[in-house]
Amino acid sequence: MQVITFGCRLNIFESEVIKERMHFLKENVILINTCAVTGEAERQCRQTIRKLKKENPMAYIIVAGCAAQLHPEEYARMPEVDRVLGNREKLDPASFSAPQPVLVSPIETTLPTPPLIERFDDKTKAFLQIQQGCDHACTFCIVQQARGKNTGLPPEKVVEQARRFLNLGFQEIILTGVDVTAYPFGFSSLIKRLLTELPDLKRLRFGSLDPAALDNDFINLMSHERLMPHLHLSIQAGDNLILKRMGRRHTREDVIQLTQQIRAIRPETTFGADFITGFPTETEEQFENTLRLVEQANLTHLHVFPFSARSGTPAAKMPMVAVPIRKERAKRLRELGQKQHQKLCQSLQNKTLQVLLEKSGVGFCENYVKVYTDILNKEGEIVSLLIKGMKSDGVVGHT
Repeated sequence: MQVITFGCRLNIFESEVIKERMHFLKENVILINTCAVTGEAERQCRQTIRKLKKENPMAYIIVAGCAAQLHPEEYARMPEVDRVLGNREKLDPASFSAPQPVLVSPIETTLPTPPLIERFDDKTKAFLQIQQGCDHACTFCIVQQARGKNTGLPPEKVVEQARRFLNLGFQEIILTGVDVTAYPFGFSSLIKRLLTELPDLKRLRFGSLDPAALDNDFINLMSHERLMPHLHLSIQAGDNLILKRMGRRHTREDVIQLTQQIRAIRPETTFGADFITGFPTETEEQFENTLRLVEQANLTHLHVFPFSARSGTPAAKMPMVAVPIRKERAKRLRELGQKQHQKLCQSLQNKTLQVLLEKSGVGFCENYVKVYTDILNKEGEIVSLLIKGMKSDGVVGHT
């Protein structure tokens, strides 16, 4: 069986669950674990389905995940597709042999958290799903329709899964979920427990974080050296009126204050952020507030998406910004992000960094900057490298 994964780290973890639990499936089975966060994400999923069937005409194609959950009929109509499974069904072995070709149950409340697993295909870092679903109501987002309400893996199960990953040799674990800061048993207390009970855990990172949910307990935890000094924030915009229309719970001032507070505890901390450009009603002046926020908060790793209207969301009914303007603003924001990242890379010159090697010749340092090196065949090891040189997307390190 082959599993193709689109979208977030949540899907990456769930694909590992599928590979472990559905080992009985035949070799000619191809499962596409889809994403529906944007229209472009779904377009890429459909394109991949057609391409895979063309390249493997005898393959049995299963479409699963968020796009399948939201639009099962659309995927069932595709001649290339043999089976469609929702987010609940894709983790249930019985779904793969059921007589019905389409199994997608409604997401009425919560989805179960996936079971613990004994393997993870990535050789250097492991994603650990601690939570899924969301109780908030951002006006542009359809995740709740695909993932349900907030639910979480009990703390003792999180510790056990992390311990299994450490026993497999992983030196870095990334906690992931739809909204990890909403972990129902306490996000900061979970971090403390992991650091206390797992002294062999060398590097702990997090998925995208909601700025409105990071409290003083979390900020103080950032002094711990095993927490990597790079945080990715779900900011989405830098104008307060647009943030309000998005249904976000933070302001631009909150973001600036948060980055300042964390840097006061851990000066070397870098920040990434998600942004949407051309949100309905966004003016040029409001977009320029986003550009200014990137510089004021010194954000260095940007994920930028032009607004994509999702049917059934409040934002889809708002006055639209023209698509070319959305894309042009995304281009400008990405260009600023590249400049910010280059400044960061320049600041790392002549410093010695701890680099987790992810494949021969490439690794990532504590600040999640890509480091190129001539060290070969040491995947999964952490090495000290002196930074001497830059590339377009990272730095060059030497032993």
